[in-house]
Amino acid sequence: MSERAEAIEDAVAAKARRPGAADGHGGLSASAGDGPDDGVGSRRLPPVTQVGMASLGLIIAGGIYLSSYLPRHVPLAPAIALLAASALLVGVNLGSLARVPDFAWRRFLAVARWVGLAYVVIAGLIEYAFVRNHVHGGALVVLTLSLLVFAAQGPTMVGFTVARFHRPQPADE
Repeated sequence: MSERAEAIEDAVAAKARRPGAADGHGGLSASAGDGPDDGVGSRRLPPVTQVGMASLGLIIAGGIYLSSYLPRHVPLAPAIALLAASALLVGVNLGSLARVPDFAWRRFLAVARWVGLAYVVIAGLIEYAFVRNHVHGGALVVLTLSLLVFAAQGPTMVGFTVARFHRPQPADE
């Protein structure tokens, strides 16, 4: 075997021995933060991102459902059910996040505020499009409430994603 081939083989073997190498992503997988040697800590965190994506999926499904009927009369019951399920998931997300001990709330809020501003602008533009296109009545109420859930869930997910990897700086002694 050549010297170059041996060096490559040694490098591959060394990489396989590193923590997190088994998932092929250097330890940054969907469950990052759950393993003892991933650099984030050994605590288990709630599935905030996964629940948030389910919530956003329900909101999008409700919006597509309502939009498919416009400008005709819209049966609101399915859209209200999707909105209620999505809002329930937002509440579950925030409740599970509130119970995490020693969570980096300062980092979470710093990120979530700015992302929240962006989401409020996006939701406002979408709301403007609905009003400009003469959506009214119950359909407008359900779509507006859906936009509020959308504007709450997005910053929660992004803030959590940043805060979960935050490590406090050690105090200088």
